[in-house]
Amino acid sequence: MADSSERQDEALEESTTRNSPPGTKRLKLTLCVLFSFVLGFPFLLKSTEIYRSPLPFQSIDSFSNRLEKDPLLLPCRLRAAFLGFDRIEVGAHELGISISREIERLTGGGIGRSGCASDGSVEVTIDSGNGCVGKAVDGVGRTWPCGLQDSVFSRFALDSWEDDERVDEALEALYQGDGGCSDCVGDGVYTVFVINGDWSRMRTVVGKHRHAWVLGKLTEANAASLIGRVFVKFFINGGRDVAFSGGEGESMPVAADGSVVLSFSLLNSNPNDWVYDWDFQKIDDIFLSPVVNALAPVANISVESQVLYYAPKASHSFWDSKLSSYVSRTKDLPFFVNSNEWHLDTSVAAAGRSKILHFVVYIPSAQECPLVLQLPGGDISITNGFVSPMWGGVVIWNPPSCLKNSQRPQPSMLSLSSKDLEQVFSVFLGQLRLLFGLSSDNLQTEDFNILASETGFTAWELDFLIRRHASFNLFSCATTLGSLSKLVQSLPSMIIMDEIGSQVKLSLEASTSAKKLASQGIYDAVAFSSRQARALAENAFFHPSIMSLLYFPIEHHIAIYMPFFVPVLMHVFLATFKEAKRYRQEKAKFLARKTKVKVS
Repeated sequence: MADSSERQDEALEESTTRNSPPGTKRLKLTLCVLFSFVLGFPFLLKSTEIYRSPLPFQSIDSFSNRLEKDPLLLPCRLRAAFLGFDRIEVGAHELGISISREIERLTGGGIGRSGCASDGSVEVTIDSGNGCVGKAVDGVGRTWPCGLQDSVFSRFALDSWEDDERVDEALEALYQGDGGCSDCVGDGVYTVFVINGDWSRMRTVVGKHRHAWVLGKLTEANAASLIGRVFVKFFINGGRDVAFSGGEGESMPVAADGSVVLSFSLLNSNPNDWVYDWDFQKIDDIFLSPVVNALAPVANISVESQVLYYAPKASHSFWDSKLSSYVSRTKDLPFFVNSNEWHLDTSVAAAGRSKILHFVVYIPSAQECPLVLQLPGGDISITNGFVSPMWGGVVIWNPPSCLKNSQRPQPSMLSLSSKDLEQVFSVFLGQLRLLFGLSSDNLQTEDFNILASETGFTAWELDFLIRRHASFNLFSCATTLGSLSKLVQSLPSMIIMDEIGSQVKLSLEASTSAKKLASQGIYDAVAFSSRQARALAENAFFHPSIMSLLYFPIEHHIAIYMPFFVPVLMHVFLATFKEAKRYRQEKAKFLARKTKVKVS
């Protein structure tokens, strides 16, 4: 029994004590594995770090708020000159107030909604044989040259004020000549002359520059009313009866980068009947170049052309014996363009973000020739063409040999004559004006005689287009930058390249420059800066590196990496915990044995 008890004591002592200290090899190995994961975690985060160029979020928000409170407005200076009046019952100051009230009445409370930075004040000059009496605005002194009527007749050998074209050019030349009125011309400076005289009827002429004149005997009240109408309808609203709204510039056929492609197509419906071609280089030099140069401040326009064959229309026409023509009604026009056979989008620009306007000359086949368009009222269209908003226009041209059931030889290559080209492209010019929000042409009405410009667009119409489009460009720029700011802040994992940050900053700088230039009244520069601001904002937003399929929320990344890292880390932490616990137990046994030896 004694031996058995001693053996049990020895076994208990061996299980609770040990003679040598525990080894640290297993513990060190386990800790090395744990520390490798802990130390490697920052490197993992660094390797998966997303580069984000800093964007000026506060500047974007500040720009949007400022533009909302203070939209882009370009200065409009309004002047009225009374010539040949020996006596006027009221003074220049009272006339200016009367005209301003009429402008306020017609615009419904001010011309600011029309893109003009003006309170409607009018500078009035009464130029009589005894001298000039004027009313200045905003402290600007009168700079009008006295004796203007005598200067016009003497320097330009005019017989009367009724030679409208010569009077218009004489007034423009007199402004810019020696001793002229240097402050009376320029962007946004508009003048209406009232010429007193004995004429058979009163006439109001709106020139192709920035002035108009009224001929006849008028009372002060009638003169103020008529001058107000000319200012509002033509110089402020661009010949329209209503002002444009802030977002109406979106309807202009101009791409976000400010480019427009005018694509002209000559369509031969059936080449077995006749084949027509055109000298487009001559067309470009004579008809299109002046238009492209005139619209340069509004858009960067390029021109291309093509000739297509076997391109029938998609709609049906019927024979009208009274008209001796095939008739296509306006209700069938939505089906006129044959998108399956008319391969119009062959331009390289069609693959980009450029805006393409199609202008089509359609030559019908012998089976439907001559072909005319019938208006809803039953009348036949004078232009024989129609416009599709934001797409372009179509003109139907009937060949001279368009005779029903006529015997025709084998078709040969024919060319449109210069006279036919002039008629067709005059219609195209009217369609282009409609697409840009203007009237199709300048017509002489009972109230006004509007002079047409050789470029297709008068100076005051271009001013209106610039005010309209520049305002929309900055509005679109602010909207695009605001959307980009919200997108970037909502996706922390989105890569923001330095190029995007640079484009955003340049866009804000161009917007600031446009606002500054607008206060100075430099229309062309404002148009360029606003167009550049919008283009840079659009380029930043549609940068190729910003692709929605590449970016996910943080929860998505956690869901991907958790199945791999959690099991591995769990085993490492458990192994480290067990090894540390074992080491403490073994060390406690060694210390107990050591204490016991010392006591004994």
